[in-house]
Amino acid sequence: MDETVLLGHGSGGTMMKRIIDEVFYEAYGSTELLEGNDTACLEAPQAGERLAYSTDSFVVTPHFFPGGDIGKLAVCGTVNDVATSGAVPKYLSCGFILEEGFPVADLKRICASMAQVAKEAGVHIVTGDTKVVNRGHGDGVFINTSGVGFIPAGVALSGAFCKPGDKILVSGTLGDHGITVMACREELSFNADIQSDAAPLNHLIAEVLAAAPETRCFRDPTRGGLASTLNELAAQSGVDFVIEEDTVPVKDAVRGACEMLGYDVYQVANEGKMVCVVSAEQAEAALAAMRSNKYGVDAAIIGEVVEKPEDRSSRVSIRTGFGALRIMDMLVGEQLPRIC
Repeated sequence: MDETVLLGHGSGGTMMKRIIDEVFYEAYGSTELLEGNDTACLEAPQAGERLAYSTDSFVVTPHFFPGGDIGKLAVCGTVNDVATSGAVPKYLSCGFILEEGFPVADLKRICASMAQVAKEAGVHIVTGDTKVVNRGHGDGVFINTSGVGFIPAGVALSGAFCKPGDKILVSGTLGDHGITVMACREELSFNADIQSDAAPLNHLIAEVLAAAPETRCFRDPTRGGLASTLNELAAQSGVDFVIEEDTVPVKDAVRGACEMLGYDVYQVANEGKMVCVVSAEQAEAALAAMRSNKYGVDAAIIGEVVEKPEDRSSRVSIRTGFGALRIMDMLVGEQLPRIC
């Protein structure tokens, strides 16, 4: 195998077959992928089930960072998006856009990471595509993943289902991913171990649904962070959210980094956290289910859904430690480009 990606690896000929066989198939060759067809023929959902489908593209820089890499993000991001519907993720596609000269050793490392996370999530990568662009016309590697899952009969989740009195949960500490990538990119050092939180959360979601069937919705607070996610959900349901600042889990090192860099920690991206809205009666059961999962040990109930006055649009407020309420706004503009 060549040491770097060449234009011929995207040509459709023998060089392309070699990179497919020796990199992609070797890393995550599922039964469906190894059949070598242009289309993966997959099992249909059972009677009463519905299909969930999502797609996402990943352009993060640097490609490798503490706690993850662009390949891990590509699998986790799409698995989590599919799972937020209550679906069981089953299949992924994977499309690579590679820049001429990209090290094949790095590509193999990325693919191995994808294979490892896909195995943990219980999904198969069943189809894909590879394109190569001229040197200087890309940034090493971009990845697109699409995912398909099956929604069990009787499961219906939506950001439009939040009701006054419902509780708002988050599965763990905020801002870890965004601050890790920023620190790595700018070669900043902190006196603490900060790592990306990238993780597949489909099993955590399934455990919460089993414990708290009156869950209204899940949403992963990626770009735009917690603030943007909560504002989206409040607007969908036509309600207000009130968050208790003292209950929101944030690592001291991340909070300190945000203060130093001038970031609002509630607007910093996460890649392994989940926001959940659930009925008040089942909030403690949902919290216990989250905390029983290795990716939810720092989960917390952080707020409540309340009625919205008729004369204005939905709003998210946060109550400070002094008892004052302030508006938690969505992110405006680009806080940190190329974060995922």
